[in-house]
Amino acid sequence: MTRIHIFRTPLRVPVLALLVGVALSLGCGGGKEGRTLAPPVPVKVGKVVMRSMPVTFRAIGHVEPIETVAVTARVGGELIRVHFTEGQDVRKGEVLFTIDPRPFEASLAVAEAALERDRALLAKAEADSKRYADLVQKDFVTKEQYDQMVTNAASLRAAVSADDANIQSAELNLSYCTIVAPVSGRTGNLNLKPGNLVKANGDAPLVTINQMRPIFASFSVPAHLLPLLAQHDGKKIEVSARLPQDDGGPEGGLLTFVDNAVDAATAMILLKATFANEDLRLWPGQFVDVVVTVGEEPNRIVAPAQAVQTGQQGTYVFVVNDDLTVEMRMVKVARIDEVEAVIDGGVRDGETVVTDGQLRLTPGARVEIKGGNGQGEG
Repeated sequence: MTRIHIFRTPLRVPVLALLVGVALSLGCGGGKEGRTLAPPVPVKVGKVVMRSMPVTFRAIGHVEPIETVAVTARVGGELIRVHFTEGQDVRKGEVLFTIDPRPFEASLAVAEAALERDRALLAKAEADSKRYADLVQKDFVTKEQYDQMVTNAASLRAAVSADDANIQSAELNLSYCTIVAPVSGRTGNLNLKPGNLVKANGDAPLVTINQMRPIFASFSVPAHLLPLLAQHDGKKIEVSARLPQDDGGPEGGLLTFVDNAVDAATAMILLKATFANEDLRLWPGQFVDVVVTVGEEPNRIVAPAQAVQTGQQGTYVFVVNDDLTVEMRMVKVARIDEVEAVIDGGVRDGETVVTDGQLRLTPGARVEIKGGNGQGEG
């Protein structure tokens, strides 16, 4: 019988050889030629600088007119003429509407006629009173008759005064037929057209006028900023307002109002700034980004805001060394906005910090600079 021999070779030697081969192929061998450094991390950088830094705080503001007037009619009647077009700028005192004056002219004529009648009756009553004063002295008439004459004269004197008041009222109502602009500003939507009947003191205004030049921007800030504002009480505090998604420069104005109480529900205080608005860039109802400048601090360390990161131990930045490795540096941030951060400690003037790409960095990692405000590309 033929015997078949099966040779069993232990697997440990081939597996070990395989692992060694893989390690050598990956460059993990002991020779210098086998080592491969990790590729540099592409980052963007910016410079840390020392300069004077304005002391500012930001808020979201709401544009509102300094004066807004809802124009309504004081008398009723037919609207016979509108003297402006919708959206037109008008000046204070300009004629806006004319209501049919004829009923009020007639009322004025009736009041004037009543005054003339009562004046004539008063003249006769006063003459009778004087005559009866002589007659009563001679006992030609009784004292009662004389008193009646005096009473008639006094009654007609009061009637003349009432007629004068009626004439003034009629003249006033007649003047209300011509409606003038109470303020200068821009007119809004016209709610009634000529030919319609106007109701006196109606619920809906004929038109609304908003003052556009100058104009307010109101905004609220935390109450803890009040001491900063109090230090500049009586001085001009500059305020700038920028429209969202507007490439133009900000509008410059001045802080003109600080509310006299803090809102207990929100711990915020209302402020208002006044802007000349000569170019009519600000319109009532718009939201604006407001920056209030309350002073300037010299020789402050300033870093790009994008460089500041927050970790479990606090805020830090990655500083780029001369050999293009990074060092994680803890920093103390005095204040920060969307663009710049004022640093109280941790970095020095002239150092380069990473502004983009921090998520892939560890202390000591090599970087490749792709752009930014600092060095050129690495």
